Amino acid sequence: MANETRAPISTPTTLDAWVAHLDAVDLPIPQTSHARVFKTLNDSRRSLREIAEVMQDSPALALRLIREANQQAQSSLSEPAESLEVAINRLGLKRTQMLLEHVPALAIEDIPLAYRQIQLISQHAAQQAIGLFGNRLARLWQEIYWSSLLFLSPLWALALTHPLLLETWERRVVGHNECASKVERQLFGVPLFDICRSLAELWRLPGWVMQGYTVITEERRTLVRVLHIARDTHHPLRQQQLLDADPALRRWLNQPANSVLLANCLALSAQQGWDTPHNLRWQYVTSLYLQMPLDEVQQQAHQQAASSARYHSSPDLWHPAQALLWPWDSRRNGDNSQAAPPPSAEALVAWRKHCGQLLEQPSAFSNPMHLSTCAREALQACGMRRVMILTPDKTSTSLSVNQIAGLGRTAFDLTVNISDSTALQRLMMQPAQVRLTPENNAVISAVLPYSLRSLFPGEHLLLRSLSNNGRVVMLILADQGGGPFSETSVQAFGKTAQCIEKALNTFSSRGR
Repeated sequence: MANETRAPISTPTTLDAWVAHLDAVDLPIPQTSHARVFKTLNDSRRSLREIAEVMQDSPALALRLIREANQQAQSSLSEPAESLEVAINRLGLKRTQMLLEHVPALAIEDIPLAYRQIQLISQHAAQQAIGLFGNRLARLWQEIYWSSLLFLSPLWALALTHPLLLETWERRVVGHNECASKVERQLFGVPLFDICRSLAELWRLPGWVMQGYTVITEERRTLVRVLHIARDTHHPLRQQQLLDADPALRRWLNQPANSVLLANCLALSAQQGWDTPHNLRWQYVTSLYLQMPLDEVQQQAHQQAASSARYHSSPDLWHPAQALLWPWDSRRNGDNSQAAPPPSAEALVAWRKHCGQLLEQPSAFSNPMHLSTCAREALQACGMRRVMILTPDKTSTSLSVNQIAGLGRTAFDLTVNISDSTALQRLMMQPAQVRLTPENNAVISAVLPYSLRSLFPGEHLLLRSLSNNGRVVMLILADQGGGPFSETSVQAFGKTAQCIEKALNTFSSRGR
C-alpha cells in the first residue's frame, strides 16, 4: 500500500496524465470493514443481496467490484453493472473474494482524513438520493443508490493522492466563490470535472453517473435555463407554464438520472452551509424536479442529513448535519472559523509529565528513538492533532520521517531533498519557527515540497527546526487539523520545542 497513498512528487497537468495517475491508485478500506465483509462472504447462508448490503459501508470496495465487473463485460454486449449486487453476480463469489484479498486494508487512523471525508460526502449523497427520490422512483432504487454513491468516486483517488489540491479547490471555489475554471486551470491544468468524467468513462461506471457529468461539462446552458425557472419558487403555476411551453426542456429536467446529480450537489454544497448560494441553487432545482415546495425540500434534506450522520459520521470528520444545530447563517469554513479548543486539564497534566521527562538530567532516554517518541507524545498532549518529526541524513542533504501522529503510516516512506525547497533550506540553516496562516499560506506553501505540504491540508500549520551543537538536527511540523490554532496550544508548542531542544543537548552530552 505504500506506493498507493504516498504523496506524489509531481502533479499531472494534462487530462491523460491525470487519468493515468488516478486510475492506478489502489483505494484502501478500513480493516474492520474488510474483516466484516470477509466473514460475510464465507457464510454460505448469506444471499447476494445480504452480501451487497454488508459491503455498502465500504464504498471503495464497492467501486472496485463494479469496476472489475464492468471491465470484464467490456468485450461483451452486456450493459455496465448498475449495482453492487449485479456486479457480484457477474464476478461470482470466488472472484469477489480474490479481489477482496487484494484490497488494501488499513487501521482507520492510518487512512488519510481527506479521503475519508470525500467518501463521507458520497455516503451523504446516497442517503439524500434515496430519501428525496427513492419513493418517487421506487423501481429504480438500486440505480439511484449506487450511482449516487459512486458519482464522486474519481475524487476519492484525488483526495488520497492530492488532498491539498482538493482542499484548496473547495476553499477557493465553494468558500470564496472564485471562478471554478480559472482555479482549476491553476491547480490541475484542466477542468476538474473533465478528469472525473474521463475516469468514470474509463471505469465504465453506471450510465447515470456519466449523464451527471455530461450535464456539468456539456449541458450547462440547459441547466442554467432550468435554474432560472426554479428560482421563481413563489409562482409554481408560472414555473409549470414555462416548462409546458418548452417540452424538450421539461423532458430534460424529468430524466431519472438527474436525481443522482441533484443528490450529490446538495451533499457537496452542504459542506459549506445550508443557506449558501451553492446549496440554495440545488434546493431550487430539486424543488422544481420534485414539484414540491421549497420548505418541504429543505425539511426532507435536513432529515436525510441527520439520518446519514447517524450511520456514517465520525468524530474526526465533518458532517453537514452538525451545522443544523448552529445559527442558520453560520459557515463551516468562513472567515470567523472557530479556533481549536485548548488542551483539556488531563492533557496538560500529561504534557507536563512528558516535558519533565525531556528536561531530566542526566538524560532519561536510552536511544534517539526513545527521545523522539516522548517528543511526539508531548506535542500531541499540548493539542496538536497531526505531527511529523523529520531528521536530516549524515550529509544534511535530505530529511526522513522519524515520528508521526494523525497521519497514515505511509508517511514514513517520505524522503525530502532539502535543496528542492528554499523554505527547508532556511529552516535547516538555523533554528527557526514558521507559522502558516491564511494570509501567508499561499506564499509559504509555494516554497515547501508538495509531498510534505500535502500531508497537512488546511491553512494553519507550525514548522519548527531545532539544533544541537550548532547543527539543525530536527524539523517538526504540527497542526490542529488544518483549522485555526488554539493560542494556548501554540504557546505550549513553543515551550515543548524548547524542552525537546534541551533534551537533545542533554542526550548528546551523556557520558562526556
